[in-house]
Amino acid sequence: MTQQLSKHRHISFTAHYTGYIWYQMGISHPALATAKGKTLAALVHPIESWAEKYVGGSMRTTLKQRHSMLDTHLKALIDQHPHLQVLEIACGLSPRGWWFRQHYPDITYRELDLPDMAATKQAALQQIEENVDEVLSVDLFTDAFASAFEAFDSKRPLVIISEGLINYFDKPLLQQLIQSIATYGHNFKVLHYLTDIYPEPTQNKLATIIWNSSRLLKWMSRSAFSFHFKTPAEVEQFFHEAGFKQVQVLQPKQFFEQVKLENNDQHLGDLVWMIQASNT
Repeated sequence: MTQQLSKHRHISFTAHYTGYIWYQMGISHPALATAKGKTLAALVHPIESWAEKYVGGSMRTTLKQRHSMLDTHLKALIDQHPHLQVLEIACGLSPRGWWFRQHYPDITYRELDLPDMAATKQAALQQIEENVDEVLSVDLFTDAFASAFEAFDSKRPLVIISEGLINYFDKPLLQQLIQSIATYGHNFKVLHYLTDIYPEPTQNKLATIIWNSSRLLKWMSRSAFSFHFKTPAEVEQFFHEAGFKQVQVLQPKQFFEQVKLENNDQHLGDLVWMIQASNT
């Protein structure tokens, strides 16, 4: 049977780049670092170094921030629910599933991506894990996405997690994705969605350069990559409208530097934020 695919499946080469950066950071396995990723990392290294010096951050620094925040929150949820179920969508070459299965053997951790990447990830995991579950192969924008939720026990809490994903879609499509997660996870005892998001860089003096860089990424990835939100309050409202009851937006300055927000409309200038949404 032919896998159902939507027209929105062209996310990009970025999975190879991020996979290699995670390996460079020392948090991944060589099996998850590809030659393509190594080439891309070397190619953009001068640009990344320039951005870190003059913009105050780069793709690789935001990778580290978002990965750390997401992992910390996932660990906290496992502390609350030792037999937690996790589905990482658009998993790419992320080491998260491998790492968490090694360190938390009582949880159920499944991964999902489009057919080609799912096959690549499966082959890599089989080199480093015994009895690893099949990487699910589903397009998030087709009805087949619902079947991924059937792989889990609705009587146990479920966490959906994504990283480096949701800015690649226009706003209507993003709302469709979040609504799908809320709808398909409606019958679970507890449902959480953890994700990162890149806000509009309104507080950065080089915002125009960042915007232009995003247009280049949009073209290269054949996607609708864009910034959709200027404040945490806008993000929270959007997720509420998509079906989540509780929504928290965390900015790196809050997480790493303990900066306090004066109000929910305050953008602290970070290039990436983290979102934790739940159905309770």
